[in-house]
Amino acid sequence: MSFNYLSTIVFLPVVAAILIAALPKLSDALIKRIAAVFTFIPLILAIIIFLRFDRSSSAAGAIQFEENLAWIPSLNAFYHLGVDGVNLPLVVLTAFLGFLVVLISWKIDLRVRGYFACLLLMETSILGVFCALDLLLFFLFWEIEVIPMYFLISIWGSGRKEYSAIKYVIYTLFGSALMLAGILSLYFTTGSLSMLDLAKSGLGAFTPVIPLSTIFFLLFTGFAVKLPVFPLHTWLPDAHTDAPTAGSVMLAGALIKMGGYGMIRICVSIFPQVARDYASLLVIIAVVSTLYGAALTLRQTDLKRLIAYSSVSHMGYVLLGIFALGQVSLTGAILQIFSHGFITGLLFAVAGLVMHNTGERDLKKLGGLARQMPIIAVVFSVAGLGALGLPSTSGFAAEFLVFVGSFSSTIVSGIQVYTLLAILGVVLAAGYILWMIQRVFYNPVLEQYNGVKDADVLEKIYMFAFIAVIMLVGIYPAILTDIINLGVLPMVSLLG
Repeated sequence: MSFNYLSTIVFLPVVAAILIAALPKLSDALIKRIAAVFTFIPLILAIIIFLRFDRSSSAAGAIQFEENLAWIPSLNAFYHLGVDGVNLPLVVLTAFLGFLVVLISWKIDLRVRGYFACLLLMETSILGVFCALDLLLFFLFWEIEVIPMYFLISIWGSGRKEYSAIKYVIYTLFGSALMLAGILSLYFTTGSLSMLDLAKSGLGAFTPVIPLSTIFFLLFTGFAVKLPVFPLHTWLPDAHTDAPTAGSVMLAGALIKMGGYGMIRICVSIFPQVARDYASLLVIIAVVSTLYGAALTLRQTDLKRLIAYSSVSHMGYVLLGIFALGQVSLTGAILQIFSHGFITGLLFAVAGLVMHNTGERDLKKLGGLARQMPIIAVVFSVAGLGALGLPSTSGFAAEFLVFVGSFSSTIVSGIQVYTLLAILGVVLAAGYILWMIQRVFYNPVLEQYNGVKDADVLEKIYMFAFIAVIMLVGIYPAILTDIINLGVLPMVSLLG
């Protein structure tokens, strides 16, 4: 019997969460070590399946490392996990971040048991979303993450943490309710919950219980809340600003990526004709999200809030790449999801160090920190330059593919104009990123920060791990694009 890689990757973190919660006499140090071990093993396994993944052209569209067992026969629901070129990079991303956020949290001393249990449960939930190929299983994993993220923000957060946590839950449950309505409508129409079967067979032979376009937008809205897309984005800055550092890293790095993945795996794959029909509208929304998010980012003076609003703008690129509906643009959208996870995760991690070491997050009160914390300054600058798309970083490779693929799309009328407007977001990104770096690190030196510490050994380890991936993908993007193309090709054939 072959080893069940995906089940092990998905459920090891929650096993650790149960151990941490159930064993009463664990010391804080032992809890942290258990969390590190039970997130490091899934990372190693994710790297193994990445290296063993069949990259030959004959594997295009094939699901690999598949696990398929009857779950609820009366509903025709299956415990069905698998990876292809679309979700394998996201599994690696989440496993990587899951281990690094444990290292980022090493200095946590408030209610350590509950903190790490929440962090580990959230990792399992996100990994499950990316691996599930059954709609009911997908929705179950989707919902689980609401609980740990609520507690992470409301207990270990700062500022208006209770308000931000409740706002996050309200927005998430609103989107989930619409998504569940879409899944049920799809099930009542077809009798199937299999994403693969629905994509292969198409919906043309069925009489829908409600119009297919309505089902599409029920699902799309649920994913748009999570991505997030304007005007459903307002929960994100509050949640990011008030979450603990590790929560912000996981939220920006992996959790919001569930929205983009859902659009690709479900909206585009199962509803290709509806996606074509409404592509122009969704591309316009993408451009608005990009420019509106960038404009709001320019107005921010809180370090974490600025990075949070930049995510709204950068997720606009993902939406643009998806609904340009071209092979290159879809590849770019998935690469942007992966790249943004690492770049913004690093930005939040380093912003957390700045806040922890200085006790300040207001850009108006920071300055000259490059002298006191040179390592942090360099790492933050590299992450910022990646966010604005500097060549040799993963941000450039992803944005280049999105823009080239969108500009050359033949499906959306006027796509060239929309793409050029979206590119203005890069110009605005250069403005707010460079302004942020200058305000924090290169303004005149402030004497009150003379005693602040630079990164310690553990912090250097996880920061340089982030940078290594950002530079590797930027210099050699084919390490991912060759895999992503294998998953995108069947979708492009469905789109015609």
